[in-house]
Amino acid sequence: MPLRRSKVLVKWIFENQHKFQTVRCCSSSLRYKEQLEETSAAPELVAPAPTPNAKPRPDLTPEISFKYDDLRVSLAAPYQLQPKPEVEELGFGRYFTDHMLKIYYHRALGGWQKPEIMPFENLSIHPAAKALHYAVQLFEGLKAYRGRDDKIRLFRPELNMERMNLAAQRSGLPMFDGDELVKCISRLVQIDQEWVPHSETSTLYIRPTLIGVDPTFGIQAPDSALLFAVLSPVSAYYKKSRDGAVSIFADPNVVRAFPGGAGNRKVGSNYGPTIEATSRAEKLGHQQVLWLFGPNHELTEVGAMNIFIVYINEHGDKQLATPPLNGLILPGVTRRSILELASQWEDLTVKEEVITMNNLIELNKQGRLLEMFGAGTAVVISPISRVGFLDMDVNIPTMKQPAPVYQRVKDTLLAIQYGHIEHPYARIIS
Repeated sequence: MPLRRSKVLVKWIFENQHKFQTVRCCSSSLRYKEQLEETSAAPELVAPAPTPNAKPRPDLTPEISFKYDDLRVSLAAPYQLQPKPEVEELGFGRYFTDHMLKIYYHRALGGWQKPEIMPFENLSIHPAAKALHYAVQLFEGLKAYRGRDDKIRLFRPELNMERMNLAAQRSGLPMFDGDELVKCISRLVQIDQEWVPHSETSTLYIRPTLIGVDPTFGIQAPDSALLFAVLSPVSAYYKKSRDGAVSIFADPNVVRAFPGGAGNRKVGSNYGPTIEATSRAEKLGHQQVLWLFGPNHELTEVGAMNIFIVYINEHGDKQLATPPLNGLILPGVTRRSILELASQWEDLTVKEEVITMNNLIELNKQGRLLEMFGAGTAVVISPISRVGFLDMDVNIPTMKQPAPVYQRVKDTLLAIQYGHIEHPYARIIS
């Protein structure tokens, strides 16, 4: 080949390398398995739970998706393995396991490429990637729990996949078959299973992320994307007061989401702008922000959690309430599970309803407000004992209840997640 043609070819490959699927090959002499091809069958999965009065799930599965059967696995060499921290040192999201999952999407190459599990590594993306400039990205959060029987379980991962595809649809990113991603993630957890804490106070957090990696400044749907998943052993998310509750600050001058926006999708642009408001709340002695909306100061979310209250309603019954999904609120997996489980308890009325700060204050003055708590994957259940609002503190008697609902909810969820009771919400993977 003439030298000029060789230079042109090299230049073309360099300029278009982002369009090719990355192939990782370790040349170290310490590598004990080279380009291991996994041919084992998919992990056994438990059927998802039937949900009472559940709305039909939207069909978000595209015609073309990556497949678990095409998964390639490259195991880390001994020198690439990280020391495992003690449970009491974990914190939240500070440590990461030995492997990660990567799946590229390139429209020019037919769409989704073959999924690959590889040793944990830094990402290399173009400085003009859309994810860096226009927040063309989204993420999910779920956990793997080591049960009392030493089996590892996921909690309703199909709901995370449904929500992830809805966020992809909203962001112009490619959608995929959620069941195939669950299988790939399950294999990743199996490989790094010793990172799942042998504890019922800690878990393995799973963070699937999808980003646009096009090296162009055009504000349009990306032609190239990267879906990856990393794992992190975690313990408590919030630092709590001595009684185990948190204090929150309701600032009517800031909003988290607005009608027609993307507040009901798990995209990074919902979270970055909350940091300054959270820092101000912390300086005032609170752990998180209670996000309000509108002239009536409607409660929406608290931090990155869904919000619940327990009160005595006008009929004298104990009622569990949470704001309805009106486009401003993330449809939490824990939120949905609480509503479905608690609706089966005969001693509790369960309702989705608009809750305003005036409602909250009035119920508290009348002695009818019993509890307040946040719920989410990271924290499970976080009881709330104080709300700062304008120039007042609203003290919630959450921790003074003889048989609190929040504790009953938490105990039920943890019993399912750690295998103390068999339940279709838990999906055994190992």
